Amino acid sequence: MGLVGGVTLTAVSPAAEVIAVQEPVMRVLVLEASALRLRADAEQPLLVAGLGSREQRLRALSVRKQRGQLRLTLEGRSRRSLSLALQRELRVRSADPRGIWLGKRRYRGELRVRSVGAGLQVVNHLRVEDYLASVVGSEMPESWPLAALQAQAVAARTYALAQHGKAGGFDLKATVASQVYRGVESETANTLKAVESTHSLVLVHGGKLIDAVFHSSSGGATEASGAVWSKQLPYLVSVPDHDQHSPVHQWDVWFEPHQLRRAFRETGGVSSIAVLGTTGTGRIRQARVQGPRGDLLLSGKQLRQRLGLKSTLVRFEMLASKSAKPGAGVGLKRFEHSFGDRKSSGAGTVLMGSWRDRTTASVDANASFMGLTPPPPVPPLPLHSTRRSRHQPLMLLAMGQGFGHGVGMSQWGAHGLAQRGADFRQILNHYYRGAKIVPYRQLQNSSLAFLWRSPQPGRVESMGDA
Repeated sequence: MGLVGGVTLTAVSPAAEVIAVQEPVMRVLVLEASALRLRADAEQPLLVAGLGSREQRLRALSVRKQRGQLRLTLEGRSRRSLSLALQRELRVRSADPRGIWLGKRRYRGELRVRSVGAGLQVVNHLRVEDYLASVVGSEMPESWPLAALQAQAVAARTYALAQHGKAGGFDLKATVASQVYRGVESETANTLKAVESTHSLVLVHGGKLIDAVFHSSSGGATEASGAVWSKQLPYLVSVPDHDQHSPVHQWDVWFEPHQLRRAFRETGGVSSIAVLGTTGTGRIRQARVQGPRGDLLLSGKQLRQRLGLKSTLVRFEMLASKSAKPGAGVGLKRFEHSFGDRKSSGAGTVLMGSWRDRTTASVDANASFMGLTPPPPVPPLPLHSTRRSRHQPLMLLAMGQGFGHGVGMSQWGAHGLAQRGADFRQILNHYYRGAKIVPYRQLQNSSLAFLWRSPQPGRVESMGDA
């Protein structure tokens, strides 16, 4: 065993003639605050480094910033206070498999506390498989079919490892800005099974980890990455979704005149919203908001943020009251579904064909689904201007479909496919077209290869400088 560039190297066997490094350690930003408190669970103490030359054993530790210093309250055999320079980093770990309490959540691995800007940051350093057991339970209900949970585990592992080693103090945030991570409380027997049964599996395209983005529900068809962001990736194309049973497949929300004035202060409210352009699946690219004080040109993303909408797959009506009946509007061209002929590939197997729209080229199917049939066409969202009234301020009715950006795997779609008999590989192949599912250690870039540990419940290790 030796140390090269800060990474521990271990010879696996002379016959294999390979060198592997330890399982990656993720750095997850779990808290930004002006003050915080960490505590042990029951009798196992916290092991705190950074207070002196040796680790100290404490029951609890409180930290706040005050007058250019870190002010600490240490709770051990006695209670005492301590001041440290702002540059000091504290490292907190525990041998307790139940984790470390930070506020109302518990975390595995090691928590590192440091001063950043006007506040404090806490970054959780833990091995990627331990991280995933919580992410899967934080991103999906643990009661969902195993195949859906497994698909989430592989997508989340791929996304996390693609962010590993980023510049700065952390790789990921614990929120929807990266992936939702709620610590020990989100781990269950089902999420652990999903992670362990897909151990080390990731999605690759062209020998590299893909950008395995996902969202809650597409509203009928996922979106091509180039229609939402600046780059069109070959594996993030528009595909039909299986999320018709999603509680956010269709939704509507009303906005009172005072809410519209607050959301659009520049225009003094809303008299009409004209949708100027949409993507191939009907999501708003650009819209013009007109109000008493003038017009405002917004992207679909900006409009969604202003109104707090679930997605940009939405149309609008200006109505006098909630009892008024929305108009039909002007029809928008329907999506072109090109599923081709069904071909038998074994008993009860249906080969899904391609999906085509105005944004992306056709994509050949690369997965078969037991007994699945294509979903019905997505209902069109009319492209039109909302009605205006000269007599009284009108309410705005937003009628939409789906939840999220719509790119990559739809979580409710994965649930629907799993219910219809698809396994996790088929689910992933459906949403990430052309991507391959392989163990991370088999990636062509040998510098990324590592020997993954076998799960050992209760084992606690120091994270070192990984």
